[in-house]
Amino acid sequence: MREHEAESHEGKRIVEAVWPIFKVHHQKSRYIYDLYYKRKAISRELYDYCIKEKIADASLIAKWKKDGYERLCCLRCIQVKDTNFGTNCICRVPREKLEEMKIVECVHCGCRGCSG
Repeated sequence: MREHEAESHEGKRIVEAVWPIFKVHHQKSRYIYDLYYKRKAISRELYDYCIKEKIADASLIAKWKKDGYERLCCLRCIQVKDTNFGTNCICRVPREKLEEMKIVECVHCGCRGCSG
C-alpha cells in the first residue's frame, strides 16, 4: 500500500493516481472474505479483529454477501449520489448491454466491469 502511495503520479489523471490504492484495498478485503466465508480457514475472532482494525472493509464485505453484488469493486460504484444522473457507475452495466468494442473504465476505481 505504501509503495502505491509513494508512487509518482506524473502523467496520470488525478483520479488515476488513487486507482492502485483502491485495487489493494479490494484485494485485502476479498482475501479476508474468501478466508472466512468461502474456505472457512480463519476464526470468527480473527475475522472480527480484521474488521475492527480496518484491515478489511466491513461494508464492502456485507455487499458481497448479497445477490448481484458478488463481484462489486468498490462502494462508490453503487452510490447514486456521486453521479450526474443518479445512476450506478458504468462498470456495473453488464457487458452484453454495452456497445461492441467499447472499453469501459470506472472513473472512481479503474474497474473494467464488476457486474454479474
